[in-house]
Amino acid sequence: MDMNYLASIINSTLRSTTPVLFAALGSGICSKVGIFNIALEGQMLIASFVAIVVNYFTHSVFLSILAGMIAGSVVGLVVAILQVKYKAADMVIGTSINLLVGGLTAIFLYIILGVKGSFSSHELISLTKINLPIIKDIPFIGRIFENLTILDYSSYLIAFLIYVYLYKTVRGFRTLSVGINMQAADSLGINSLRTQMLMVIISGALCGLGGVSLSLGQVTLFTENMTAGRGFIAMAAASMAQNHPIFSIASSLFFGACQAFGVAIQNTIPSQLTMAIPYIATIVALAIFGNRNRRKAG
Repeated sequence: MDMNYLASIINSTLRSTTPVLFAALGSGICSKVGIFNIALEGQMLIASFVAIVVNYFTHSVFLSILAGMIAGSVVGLVVAILQVKYKAADMVIGTSINLLVGGLTAIFLYIILGVKGSFSSHELISLTKINLPIIKDIPFIGRIFENLTILDYSSYLIAFLIYVYLYKTVRGFRTLSVGINMQAADSLGINSLRTQMLMVIISGALCGLGGVSLSLGQVTLFTENMTAGRGFIAMAAASMAQNHPIFSIASSLFFGACQAFGVAIQNTIPSQLTMAIPYIATIVALAIFGNRNRRKAG
């Protein structure tokens, strides 16, 4: 295999991993406090849309990222209020949010930008591509890290910071205690309800970063339902990693590689089949890991 071609596939893997990793981290921190959040798809999608709108009118990448995080957090707040505070069914709330956001983004795409289906413009400013000094001049290695964005690098840093927070700090241990035994945590003076709501909101912000990386990172446009199930793939990645932030990097890279591989072979295999590769990989991976966990439990 040509080494440059292999390097380009690895580069595509890194770029495809970013939105999945952000959402997987969001799913993981929710699970750590005992909340099953399936509204990841909606949180990512609203962030993708809002980031494009803000980018179009302000031409500011920073404001676009900030707006995407806020949009994801607002949806996360809605989920927190309904699912955590009022104890609504997680499947009902998550599914409703995902469907609602899908419909709202399609409506506001026409109302605000005057188009249907998708929007792109030469006035949009994408995330700045970073080519590392010295490394960019190294054959093969330079191609792997070529044109990655600040969010691509930030996703791994944030995963590490979440690990440090959860497993190396007192506040992190208190957060974990809420998911282990809420009654015991309350007896120690920890506000379990507030902790759970905060984690869901932070999950929304992380998904927001994932959504921004979709609309302003890999491409610079918005398309209806452009998340294409990545929220659910992220849930699978978090489940495979047992909601551990560092292990989530490996599981997200696996799904990123599946997507990159599907794109790479589109010229030889019908695109309908290659587009299904990440979802087939999700089913197979969950089946394998689920069976392994059952054997361990047995």
